[in-house]
Amino acid sequence: MTQSRLPSLFEMVSHLVAQPSVSSTLPEWNQGNRGVIDCLAAWCERLGFRVRLEAVDLKADKWNLIARIGPERPGGLVLSGHTDTVPFDAKRWSSDPFAVSERDGRWYGLGICDMKAFFALALQAAEPFLAQLNRPLTLVATADEESSMAGIRAMTGSLASLGQFVLIGEPTGMQPIYAHKGILMEELLIEGQSGHSSEPALGRNAIDAMSDALLIMRRVREGWQTRYHRSDFKVPSATLNFGCIHGGDNPNRICPSCRLHFDVRMMPGMTLGSVREELEAALQPVMNQHGVSFALTSLFKGVAPFAGRSDTDFVRRLEHLSGRSAGTVAFATEAPFFSEAGLQTLVLGPGDIAQAHQPDEYLALDRIQPCLDLFRQLISDICVEETLQGEEKEDD
Repeated sequence: MTQSRLPSLFEMVSHLVAQPSVSSTLPEWNQGNRGVIDCLAAWCERLGFRVRLEAVDLKADKWNLIARIGPERPGGLVLSGHTDTVPFDAKRWSSDPFAVSERDGRWYGLGICDMKAFFALALQAAEPFLAQLNRPLTLVATADEESSMAGIRAMTGSLASLGQFVLIGEPTGMQPIYAHKGILMEELLIEGQSGHSSEPALGRNAIDAMSDALLIMRRVREGWQTRYHRSDFKVPSATLNFGCIHGGDNPNRICPSCRLHFDVRMMPGMTLGSVREELEAALQPVMNQHGVSFALTSLFKGVAPFAGRSDTDFVRRLEHLSGRSAGTVAFATEAPFFSEAGLQTLVLGPGDIAQAHQPDEYLALDRIQPCLDLFRQLISDICVEETLQGEEKEDD
């Protein structure tokens, strides 16, 4: 048996988890991801991949990795994931978040489920086939998925050339995911006029305007529940959540300014632009009535819904290999960026979303071998045997 050119799976996962790579909108938490990228680059080069590092933000030390092996020809498989983690509270962990520990049939560590272990599994699965590839195999590792999606946004112009099929290893419990909701986070700022509370006519109360705005936004939400209803989603319609609200400074002063932060989880068929336009159109009459001004501002650029198909050979093959029916999820991933570039895209990984983003994040050991087997068969199907190469790409 040929000796592996890679460390053991446990060593690889341990190396990746040991590299801090928190991404956050808060500067005190935000970190670079170069340590993770360098680990992956070294292993890929050892295996013969053609490795390219692309700077996303040099000042913040944020990088993407694109590693390819096999003939440069159309088609092939892309295995993709993000290298960053969310912030953490070490005091709530039972062990060091940056040192993988094994107990109760699980590996524990920050980002191990979401989604650093995926990269180690992908490379371990790929190694036996590297001398047999008839189509290219590509590993993509991105920055800042957990905060701004800056890494995948930086690649949008080059995604179409990477392959024909994409598997994103987010934690889905080994279930193939063909569609998910998008996310929009916005601020509604209402500016009125201050004045003495004893004479309301002296001012224009921004809180009064906001209270009516909330009612209007609830009506818009009710309309979405009818227009964008899909029974294949656990929460079968779009949601709009009022997250936080701030306004005013004293009980005896007419409130001059009020702001609301909210998010929208968009169903397939909704777009970032159409949601903003609909909200602005619904709010304008209310603001006119109160004599106030308002502005909707994006808190981040937003992620479109992933609107893949459930009836492709790619989906059917992943259902057969995983033993699970394909489905949908409410959380957002980088899938819509690949899908919009014309690549057939699915999301599937060994972790569970219930373990992500919380203390004592873990990966169950009984997921490892099934995941390796699935990845190996998929690489063989697409890049060696070419049994899935006849399909058309996703529609734009």
